[in-house]
This record gives sequence, structure tokens and C-alpha cells, in this order.
Amino acid sequence: MVDVLFFMEALFLAVVALLTFAFVISSMWERERRAAFIGGLILAILLGGGTGLFGLKAGGFFQSAPGFLTLLAGLVIQLAALFLFIPIGRNPRALQGAKGLIVGGVKRFDEREQVFSRNRALPPGSEQYRMFYGEHPQWEEHDSRRRARGGPLGVPGRIDKPHEGPNVAALFASFSIPQHLGSSHLVEPQAHPYLHEQRISLSPKEATSRVKGLALHLGANLVGITEINPLWVYSRRGEIFWDNWDDWGKEIGTLHSYAIVFAMEMSRDMVWTAPHTASVVESAVVYAKGAFVATELAAFIANLGYSATANHLRHYDVLLVPMAVDAGLGELGRFGYLITKEFGPRVRLGCVTTDLPLIPDSPVDIGVEDFCGACEKCARCCPSNSIPFERPREVNGILRWKLNAETCFDYWGRIGTDCNLCMRVCPWSHPRTLPHRLITELVVRNRIARRIFSFMDDLFYGKKPRPSSPPNWASHE
Repeated sequence: MVDVLFFMEALFLAVVALLTFAFVISSMWERERRAAFIGGLILAILLGGGTGLFGLKAGGFFQSAPGFLTLLAGLVIQLAALFLFIPIGRNPRALQGAKGLIVGGVKRFDEREQVFSRNRALPPGSEQYRMFYGEHPQWEEHDSRRRARGGPLGVPGRIDKPHEGPNVAALFASFSIPQHLGSSHLVEPQAHPYLHEQRISLSPKEATSRVKGLALHLGANLVGITEINPLWVYSRRGEIFWDNWDDWGKEIGTLHSYAIVFAMEMSRDMVWTAPHTASVVESAVVYAKGAFVATELAAFIANLGYSATANHLRHYDVLLVPMAVDAGLGELGRFGYLITKEFGPRVRLGCVTTDLPLIPDSPVDIGVEDFCGACEKCARCCPSNSIPFERPREVNGILRWKLNAETCFDYWGRIGTDCNLCMRVCPWSHPRTLPHRLITELVVRNRIARRIFSFMDDLFYGKKPRPSSPPNWASHE
């Protein structure tokens, strides 16, 4: 019996030591010095414990009553560790998708009311300006002050002055791509004349396989399909980029039945520099890639003979986060972003709506709501205090954490980037090395693991992690 317990104890220490060694190597590769140092200390303790274990075995200590009790205590610890692999704390509401968050009457969101539209689509003195603030006088004073700072980024790159020049040049270059792809004939493409507008017959199964395969081939990292819930379609047009002012305030109808939603990973090395300029360069680059994927995917569907609309940075008919939740790409996090199992919130979203018959995916429960309820790291690190600490509350009939969009947007105007700090510090954002993959699997399955690894993230990476240096080509030094 003693030999069996000893073998189990030694095997457990060996497995934990190997995983700790993998974590140390991973942390060194990630240039996370604090995590590598603490992991190294733990590894030294484990190796010392293993040496001591064999020494006690050779000395016959485990033949005594205290030694046998020590082995039994170790067995209890091992069983407790295995307990983390048991599915506990599932969230049935998550499996309903965004609909599972509805607790009251939901009013469709008017695109004119979002901070971006108010900042760049309401020229002072215009008829649209007078009409909007006549209906919403509570925002006029605040928006006038914010507008005086400039567009969404205020003075781009201000946080890194006087060394921001090359990165600002790069972000403007990438942000120009969605602008080029945002004209109406590209957003709502028509079939190529060669096809004579003939509809190509595809079963829903084959159509689903082809659109998902093409989206992944074009550069998307995750793709899901959902039937469109009209609640997640904007009620009225608010963003104007082509002087098409006749469209401002027009009602947006639900013309399509399906949405193909995709997520594109943002570079960990660039996001880890947030809130500096390299992070907004990455935002611009991935938005440009997303505009390309959405535009080409919509054109492909149009050439099949079906209607399709590309949704990207310069044209949105729908709210992408609830659509992505319904399409099974992830769950809504405390800071209002989608959190995916594969990349955390380190993604940008795009979408194509269509009447092409497709097979929808199912929403997922990956433990985000429970994890975010315990973590609070994004709220703690938010420089503008825009992310709430309190529990989710009802907002427009939806149970959710409500980001303060005004204070968040004000901070963008002060620093000249889109911040991304909440994305950087989120424990889900770590690269998917072997140790992080294992942790993710435990967090997805087990409520206790969520508490443990939320605490451990603070221990290994700090409660308020500092930004990393960018790659040399994107340096702001």
C-alpha cells in the first residue's frame, strides 16, 4: 500500500513539474519575466520536494505512521486537483445565445445614438445636428467638447509624441482600406454579368461548407452562422461616410435570414503594447483584413445568385457581438467585447448577411460570465474607469455589464489610440501555448478552476500588468 501511494505521489509531482517547466519556457518565449521567475521558483520547490520525497523513501520514513499519513495527505491533494477536470458550474443561459440575456422588452438600437456616429456624422449647424440634439439634448454639451478634440482618436498617436509618426502613417494606411470597400456597390454586390444572374443550386449543407471554407481561406480565424434575430439589427442608419445624407435616420429593414459571422485574431505582440500606437495599428490592420473578407465573401454569395451584404468597419447593419454570440463564436465579457475560447477578446469581428439558405451553429457556454464575475481585472486596469465592477444589470431589457461608452471614448480622444488596454490585460488573451490551452480547458469546464486561475493570473502577471515593447518596425521610442 505504501509503495502504491508513493508511486502516485511521485507521478503527480513529476507531471506538475513538467507542466511548470512548460509554463516557464512558455513565459520566457512570451517575454513575461515575472511569470517566468515565479514559475521557476515553483519548479525549484517541486524538484526539491521530489528529491526530499525519494530521500524519505530511502530512509524508511513512510513505513512510520506520520509518513503514511503524509502520503495519504498527498493523495487527497491529488484527488482535489483531479476535481478541477470535472464539469461544474455550467451556464444553461449561455446556450441560448444572446437571447438568454433578455430579461425585459428590448428596443432595437439606433445607430445614430452610438458615440462614433455622434462624433463624426453630425456636423454642427446641419439639419441632422439640430434634429438629433432636439431629441437628445442630454448629449449635446458632452459631444461638443469631445468633438473639439477631433475624430474618434482625437489627435492620433498623441500618447507617443514625438515618436508616433510611422505608426500613425501605418494606421491611416490600413484604415483607408475599409473606406475603399465601403461603397454601396461593394457592400451590396451584384452577380458578375458572366453568370447572367442565374441562381446556382446548393443544398444548405454544401452552401454552409463552402462559405465557411472560403471565409477561413480568405483569412478569418473563426466562422459561425446564425439565423438573424431582428433585435440585433440597427433600427436606423447613423454612420455616414459617402455624403449619402439621405440615408441618415433611415430605417434599416431585416432583409436577410442568415448571418455569417467571423473573427480575426489580433497579434499578441501588438496588442500587448496597449494603449500605445502599435495596438491601434493592429486594430487598423485587422479591420482592413476583415473588410476584405466580408467584401469578397459577399461577392461570392452574390455570384451564386443570392442577396448578400458585407458588414465591416465602414458599413454595419447589425450589432456584431450579439450576432457572434448567437453564431457560437464566444460569449459577452465584462468589458463589452466578445470573448472567444481560442483567442479571448483579442479579435475583431466581421459579418455577411444573406438569404442563402445555411445551417446555423449553436451558441456555446465557455464559462465567460462566471469567470468575468470573479475576475474584474479589466475594470481594475481601465484608465478611464469605464468598465463596471458591479454585477450585470438590466440595460434595454438585456442583462449585461454596461460599459460607459462616453468616458471610454473621451479617453481615446486624450491619448490618440483606441486604448485596447482591457483586451491586453484580460486573462483570456494569453497566446495558446500548451500551458494556456490546458488552463483554458479547465476554466471552460469548472467553476472552481475559474476562481483559482483568475487569482493565479494576478499572481504571475500582476494585478496591473505593464505594456510590452512593440516589434522594432512598430516602435514608438
